[in-house]
Amino acid sequence: MKELIINFYGYFVFFYSMAIIVSYILLVWLSYNSLRRAKASLIDPYIRKLVDFSPYTPGVSIIAPAYNEEPTIVGNVSSLLSMNYPKFELIIVNDGSKDKTLEKLIEAYDLVEVPFDYRERIKTKPFKRCFKSTNPEYHRLMVIDKTNGGTKADASNAGINAASNPFFICTDADCILDRDALTNCMKPVMQYANVIAVSGSMNMVNGCEVENYQVVKAKPPKNPFALFQALEYLRSFLIGKMGWAAINAIPNVSGGFGLFSTTIAIAAGGYRSDSFAEDEDMIIRMVGYCCDFNHPYRIVQIPENCCWTEGPYSLRLLRRQRVRWGRGLIQTLFIYRRMIFNSHYNRLGTITLPYQFIFEFLAPFIEAVGFLFFIYLAFTGGVNWETAFVISGAVLTFCLGLSITVIFYDYTMGGLYDSKSSYFWLLLAAFFEPFVYHPLIVCFSLIGYFNYVTNRKASWGEMTRRGFKQAKGGKKAKDAPAPTESATGSTPSATEPTPVAEPVTASH
Repeated sequence: MKELIINFYGYFVFFYSMAIIVSYILLVWLSYNSLRRAKASLIDPYIRKLVDFSPYTPGVSIIAPAYNEEPTIVGNVSSLLSMNYPKFELIIVNDGSKDKTLEKLIEAYDLVEVPFDYRERIKTKPFKRCFKSTNPEYHRLMVIDKTNGGTKADASNAGINAASNPFFICTDADCILDRDALTNCMKPVMQYANVIAVSGSMNMVNGCEVENYQVVKAKPPKNPFALFQALEYLRSFLIGKMGWAAINAIPNVSGGFGLFSTTIAIAAGGYRSDSFAEDEDMIIRMVGYCCDFNHPYRIVQIPENCCWTEGPYSLRLLRRQRVRWGRGLIQTLFIYRRMIFNSHYNRLGTITLPYQFIFEFLAPFIEAVGFLFFIYLAFTGGVNWETAFVISGAVLTFCLGLSITVIFYDYTMGGLYDSKSSYFWLLLAAFFEPFVYHPLIVCFSLIGYFNYVTNRKASWGEMTRRGFKQAKGGKKAKDAPAPTESATGSTPSATEPTPVAEPVTASH
């Protein structure tokens, strides 16, 4: 019986790992084709002029929930106000901050409380008041003050309620957006029909030099946790999401930066206010709505890096983030379990959700059980060490090759970082990731699953910010530069476990 169990598990893990590897190879191929097309259609002067001067350019509302963002809020709002796009408004949602986030905004931008016809098209925690600036330079800015809802989703919904444009960008108040981010996201909307969401690539600002709240010198993070995540983000966006988007089956639009159709988002009910995976939850709800009402849809991933975010720089913060992501994954799969293997929901039901359940949700269990099983076999003399080393080496080589591929992709697309030597640190992270970072992610995901199953109280918690490294001569947060006007002046073995690459569709 014991031998039968060992043999069964060994074959199971082998075929499971091979299935993951095959899926990654397919995603690499799909993403390569998508990136090749994207490289041939980057923003050019004609598109820029069309966006800037056409009276039919769609308006965009930038929604940025803020909770205890005092160290960086002023500078980031200034960055958000400096977008090179003719028609946009910025909605900061102060989600019951306990620090001086709101006071900082009022002081820096000459805000006063104004009457506002707030229509609760999506149910949220109570709206309190609205602020606008008395300074014409900040006429795009609106600050919504509300009762804390416990999740980013609730704050985002309040921002959607206040939005007046046909599309909205959902980002974080601690993010730095590239000044062309809106144009890069709106290009697919104007290029293809029935685009309901666009996902922009993003990465870590840790290590970069920032001047006037724009990245002026892109460098990889020196902190190991942020460096691992920078590599993970590249893999997620340039291979994972670019591959999924090629078959219109993208699993999520990043919570840090993503564009959505306001009409479809509201019709779908907005974000679930109790969601800990609001980025995927929104896409599932919107696609579900479109399928239920026979509305054609398309979700696009663009390769351009649109957003820089401050990643976790300590084990404690990484644990908090990944426990929440693990909890969000199991929560989402449970809530939308009726869609899994349901052809009514097109590729979302037949490919995306089944893939996430089999290869992302189950993977931490299989790896953890496999590791314990391997330890047992090692102590009982059940391991063929020669075979184990060969298989482990092969899988590790594949994982390293996957990371090298995405680094090559990024370099050929123009390069995220300013110097070639920067990519050495990503290669170093790729070598150590299976031994250091990935086991931590597996453990934290399992903790998130356990917390959800045991119904432990959960909250988003507070993300301690260090702020950004200012370039020499760069302004501090309190200096708050005035907004820049656009051209128009308007505003993945046998019986032993081996580390596999972090799932490239992980939620970010």
